[in-house]
Amino acid sequence: MEIKRDRYLKQLIESRQNGFIKVVTGIRRCGKSYLLNVLFYHYLLDNGVADDHIIRIDLEDRMNKDLRNPDMMLHYVHDRIKDKELYYIIIDEVQLMDEFVDVLNSFRHIDNADTYVTGSNSHFLSSDIPTEFRGRGETIHVNPLSFAEFYSAVGGDKQDAWREYYTYGGLPLIQSFETEEKKINYLKDLFETVYLADIIERHKIKNDNELRELVLILASSIGAPCNPTKLSNTFKSVKNVSIGSQTISNYLTFLSESFLLNKAIRYDIKGKKYINTLSKYYWKRRTSWRTSSTTNLSHVVIVWTLEWWKLRSKTRMASGFVFNLKWTLLPASAARNIMCSQPCPSLTGRKRYRNLAHLQTSMILSRR
Repeated sequence: MEIKRDRYLKQLIESRQNGFIKVVTGIRRCGKSYLLNVLFYHYLLDNGVADDHIIRIDLEDRMNKDLRNPDMMLHYVHDRIKDKELYYIIIDEVQLMDEFVDVLNSFRHIDNADTYVTGSNSHFLSSDIPTEFRGRGETIHVNPLSFAEFYSAVGGDKQDAWREYYTYGGLPLIQSFETEEKKINYLKDLFETVYLADIIERHKIKNDNELRELVLILASSIGAPCNPTKLSNTFKSVKNVSIGSQTISNYLTFLSESFLLNKAIRYDIKGKKYINTLSKYYWKRRTSWRTSSTTNLSHVVIVWTLEWWKLRSKTRMASGFVFNLKWTLLPASAARNIMCSQPCPSLTGRKRYRNLAHLQTSMILSRR
């Protein structure tokens, strides 16, 4: 099954030979390795690059354990470069190598080398690339599949594909499971043993139950205005647990920097009013925190991540919906029978969605 990821492939192609280390980031299992090692690799071959001029290294592979040593990696790459032609260096899960930043910066000094790497979200947070590479790294952030990408792989009836997509989300591997139970278990295990485990490990969180409770609260109130103080009061009144607002603020930052959570701030306030203003939080894509509850499946919130420039005027999303910047809330009644190839119905006269996010457009869909 081939999955088209033309948007990200185009970014890689346009970044060739620009002198930067190309760092492909995103949540775990969103398709970073597939993008580099399949789509980009085959693009290079199809455009005349010799196979022996593409140096691919998967550091998760036990066979490449020796290459996790920085000096071994440097010698290996230099030994593979035999002439003055351009070589492409593609390294998967580069964070498994000690002193990987020094190694990647050393690759920049090879005149005929162009370097591309992927890294896990526990090491390449949204704030890490500028810090680690000091202006010498370019981030290409990969999201889970859009509906257009999802449908290009599964085909069939669009209504059925859409229902499958908004129920289980856009993680590519979800389609390898045949039953609903297996898909739900996969999402649960991924969220608990990978996503949350990464955050707990990186930030050395001792009371991880607090973080899990916060995740549940945010998942059950998607789009509700809140701030750390309000969430702290919720813990105290509902759970009878005292958690400081600064601790909750840190947890929200951890979730956001790990690409799991998007923060939407009010667009119509200025200056000091931003301090402690209520914001809304949206999950990157549908994951396990809601699949375990059948009641939560009755109304599903889908969050679409968009480039800011796409939101400046009327634009067609990858899935085929047309949105006006002025209106972003799609009523459930209008969503039931809409086909993905149809334009969005007019929302004129409905209450304006006041806290339009810079990077999010949300749709509320009702499951039949």
